[in-house]
Amino acid sequence: MQFEPNFWQTKSLLEMNDLEWEALCDGCGKCCYRKYIQGHGKRQKLYYTRIACNLLNLETGKCGHYSARFRLEKDCTKLTKKNLPDFHWLPATCAYRLLYEGKALPDWHPLISGDEQSVKNAGIFIANGVHENDVIDWFEFVIDEE
Repeated sequence: MQFEPNFWQTKSLLEMNDLEWEALCDGCGKCCYRKYIQGHGKRQKLYYTRIACNLLNLETGKCGHYSARFRLEKDCTKLTKKNLPDFHWLPATCAYRLLYEGKALPDWHPLISGDEQSVKNAGIFIANGVHENDVIDWFEFVIDEE
């Protein structure tokens, strides 16, 4: 798939077409891992877990049923240009979040490196993920992120 070179540097998120928007995803899969929020207000803390949506391919970080994900998973949410500000829980490494905050993409991002494995090589990919169906106690799977 061909894109205008460095389109993420020349276009705003709002100006990107659907293919460019989708290409921003680095494939880390972190948005498909369950989060746990503890506390309220200023004392609220977000915890990431190694518990993945049952549709997530734990080896590739890609949804196994991407086109049907909203029908198959009731709580799957769609990140759009309009609702991006509501997704404050996106990981600090997420391209959508970085660009929204006016930051550059990291060198390991596949759009820059040209290598889809660069996410794993940089240690961004969540190792030892487990599917939600296989979990009894969520607290055993909390990871120290952000």
